[in-house]
Amino acid sequence: MKSDIILGGVGGQGILSIAAAIGLAALKNNLHLKQSEVHGMSQRGGDVQSHLRISSKPIASDLIPKGKADLIISVEPMEGLRYLPFLSKDGWLVTNITPFNNIADYPSIEDLLKQIKAFPNHIAIDADAIAKAAGSSRSSNIVMLGAASPFIDIPYERLEDGIRQLFGKKGDELVNTNLKALKAGREFTEKNR
Repeated sequence: MKSDIILGGVGGQGILSIAAAIGLAALKNNLHLKQSEVHGMSQRGGDVQSHLRISSKPIASDLIPKGKADLIISVEPMEGLRYLPFLSKDGWLVTNITPFNNIADYPSIEDLLKQIKAFPNHIAIDADAIAKAAGSSRSSNIVMLGAASPFIDIPYERLEDGIRQLFGKKGDELVNTNLKALKAGREFTEKNR
């Protein structure tokens, strides 16, 4: 088993929480894990990416070569397109459609969605609206994890365990809200795949 995942977004969108939840799930499943992170200018609104490499065998490098990623999870549409060169020809792009308009010449959302929809293996989801319906607009990153979960070679229950472990110290209400967000994202992909 091998799964190479790139997470993309901007600072403050919860990329590292997604990476932590997947990492905890992988470790509970006795898998090997390597992760690298790049924080754009280390500030809210800067580019953030994380490479996650998960395998049943030891992993030599934490960076994913171009054309080799199995999955891109993007909490922002332009960031999803930025990392397409890393995606394998059979890989999946799972992206939020809500832009984080943080630059003066940000492209129109229509142009971004057109490019995303031209890619054969994609899930484009309004994670912000689904998170709000699930009980917390702050859980859109976990909606994204749920939407990507069918493409991650880890049992869904292990991802739930990762959410419990990640948010457990913050109380049952937060855990349950995030579990609801995870499930809502997964259900979206199951209906729209």
